[in-house]
Amino acid sequence: MKTSTALILLVHLSLHTVDEGQAVDPSCRCIRYTSTYGKERGTFSSPDYPRPYSAHAGCYMYTFIAASHQIVEIFFTDFDIYKENLDCTRGDFVKVYSEVGIHGPGPPSITEYSMWSRVLCGNRAEAPPAIYSHGPVLILELNIGSKVTNATGFIGTFKFIDRRNFETDGVHVQDTWCDYIFDSNPNTPAHGRLYSPRYPSSYPNNIRCNYHFKARKYERIKLVFEELFLQKGDESCLNRADVIKVYDGRSSAAPVLSILCNEVVGYEIMSSGPELFVQFTANSNVPGQGFKARYQFQMDNANADTLKASTDDSGSSFGPAVSAATSSCHQIFRSDKSKNGTITSPKYPLSYLPKTHCHYDFLGRGRERVRLVFEDFNLQKMTGYRMDCDSTDSIDIFLYVEGRLEKMVSLCRNELPKPIMSNGPKLSMVFRGLHSSGNSRGFKISYAFVTDYALKSGKQLLEYPCAFVFNSSEKGRGAISSPNYPGIYPRDTECNYFFYGNQDERVRLHFTHFDIEGVIPCKAVSASDYIQFSSQMVDVESPRYCGQLNELHFTSKNNFLKLTFKSNDRLDATGFRADYIFLRDSEMHSMTMPEFADNGASLLIPILVWQTTFIIKLFDIVENMVTQ
Repeated sequence: MKTSTALILLVHLSLHTVDEGQAVDPSCRCIRYTSTYGKERGTFSSPDYPRPYSAHAGCYMYTFIAASHQIVEIFFTDFDIYKENLDCTRGDFVKVYSEVGIHGPGPPSITEYSMWSRVLCGNRAEAPPAIYSHGPVLILELNIGSKVTNATGFIGTFKFIDRRNFETDGVHVQDTWCDYIFDSNPNTPAHGRLYSPRYPSSYPNNIRCNYHFKARKYERIKLVFEELFLQKGDESCLNRADVIKVYDGRSSAAPVLSILCNEVVGYEIMSSGPELFVQFTANSNVPGQGFKARYQFQMDNANADTLKASTDDSGSSFGPAVSAATSSCHQIFRSDKSKNGTITSPKYPLSYLPKTHCHYDFLGRGRERVRLVFEDFNLQKMTGYRMDCDSTDSIDIFLYVEGRLEKMVSLCRNELPKPIMSNGPKLSMVFRGLHSSGNSRGFKISYAFVTDYALKSGKQLLEYPCAFVFNSSEKGRGAISSPNYPGIYPRDTECNYFFYGNQDERVRLHFTHFDIEGVIPCKAVSASDYIQFSSQMVDVESPRYCGQLNELHFTSKNNFLKLTFKSNDRLDATGFRADYIFLRDSEMHSMTMPEFADNGASLLIPILVWQTTFIIKLFDIVENMVTQ
């Protein structure tokens, strides 16, 4: 099999031009790719692939040349370059030149003064999923050192794609590089696309792009970030140099709807009025791929029914936002008509009929989240069935994750569920009353479209999607909690709590409830939610806290403390509650509470207890097996 693969690659290489060319190292062997010969994609590979490449093989230059209106796209289907050091600058490595100019009639080339965009080594997981050129030329420079290894090199595919596929649909603002205006009027489409500069190639650093959306009087703007790749990881956006801020108005003085960073797919935003302002700032030294997004000017919900009545089925569809309820059992609740209310099962408080099936859609706007509080919950409970809710009467709650509906939880039996909060302005609920009986009252639920995350303390800041300030000059002590506490905290949410004391004060937190879904050290690799304490506004080094703890105490280092709570789109928990108090330095040792440091030491007690319990149970199991 390896022999046949090698023969295919040799035949493939023979289709491309091999010359000495110009390179950083004049001894480089240069291979040029100028066509895919009628196929969708061409292939390229390192020497001797899939056998290990030889030491002292020197330098190989792979030059991909597209037409002037095209860019180059390459994918590594396999990548194995020996990694001698972390930054891939010694030994074996691949330099990527994404921005190569064409000068004169000869083939494109690079010199020792040319800047590469990245250096690659290691395995497939360490290589990027795709690489794009900025212009019509992309060059890979493979350098093989003297060390003998079993690394096999790489194989990949390339494609030439039309750069005009990634043009932003708005009107470019004169004398700016990346500012655009999107106006809704009868002579332009009601939808379009926008991209970060040079997308799908990496955006430049030290830039700021402004995107202004202006809808008509009775319209709102729907914006969906289909792909957003700034930096890898799950850091707080307050710690990132590359961020996107979305403002619910015409400028940066408007309330912030979202702050986006890291990597996001299918993230939807809906303005509360006819204007939206998006600002993309990139200040990092390692730019990401950027973003692609689509926008749509939609008729405001308050006028949606009128619009729907005036269009037939062949007209433009705005989706569920304008669909009317088909019966009292199928209902749509819109925040522009009512910010709160109550829903009940059919015939409540009498029994609902068997085979009842109801849909409830909640549609908010702007910064709003949907909150459900269960006041009564009495569904038919079938005996002899499985413990899950699939075979009995139940309520399913659905969230919108990456542009699709995803079930959050199924509720059945007769325990009163905890409050639930959406991860955005939309939420759906499905009631399935399969059986019913004379003793099943059904349910009664209060709903509300909230912007304060159901947090009752602190001053909310509008310059962040979820942020609250606590000043000792206003209140010396109080309590804080996670969003929606004591219910399940919402997914895909970041909230920041800022504590400001006087110059000689520190703040002390005593957590009386702590249930954050995750596994220590609470990183993205374990899909963990977390909280993080910091004595400065930007801090990526502080430890994270997650899991279930009986108690947690924390004391700030100085008179400022930032507490960051961040959840992902995976699992749920009930969050936290904590008492806080501002203390002068002279009062710190007079308190009867234990002394604490912000080094996470208080986590060790519950961890050690858990480990000890586990070991004891393990010994019991082994002892029982031996006895038997």
